Amino acid sequence: MRYLLKSAAVAFAAALALTAGAAEAQAISASPAAVQAGSYKLDPAHSKITWSVTHFGFSTYVGQFASVNGTLKLNPKAPANDAVNVTVDTGSIGTLNPALDTHLKSKEFLDVATFPTAAFKATKVTVTGERTANIDGQLTLHGVTRPVVVHAVFNQGGANPLDKKYSLGFAGSAKIKRSEFGITAYVPAISDDVTLTIEAEFKAVPAA
Repeated sequence: MRYLLKSAAVAFAAALALTAGAAEAQAISASPAAVQAGSYKLDPAHSKITWSVTHFGFSTYVGQFASVNGTLKLNPKAPANDAVNVTVDTGSIGTLNPALDTHLKSKEFLDVATFPTAAFKATKVTVTGERTANIDGQLTLHGVTRPVVVHAVFNQGGANPLDKKYSLGFAGSAKIKRSEFGITAYVPAISDDVTLTIEAEFKAVPAA
């Protein structure tokens, strides 16, 4: 009986250790070093790209691309080898002004009938700080591909409190000149420079 009790105690302690280890691995952390390596898929419900331009010098006008999809392969021990691929539905552009949305989708601007998607593919990741990195990549927009640098900030990683799935969160920013992508309408009255602000949540993809 004593042997059985001792074995049960050892098994219970081992189970507690495993549970604690799993909980620690899922714990929310703002440290990139604590991130779980692996493959991730963008959560489109909680990821948006906001753009802004100056409007005839009177204001800064803001809109969003609401439909964004993407994948991430990440290893915190070798960030230079991380891979990021993002696709944007250009028809998802929104400004809360239906008439303007229609105009932005027309041939004068995005021409979404001809170019229904934009895409970004990372080519290099350079760590610039404890939680920051520059992501060099190729942006394809309006049928033109040009280099763009996204300045990224790691928000945190860990189990999402709602769905319990291991998740990562990032913020990012980039600037492009729309004329370089063939979108020249009303330049410079509506600024050539476009600021992109990115919020992205990724969910871990279970290993096969």
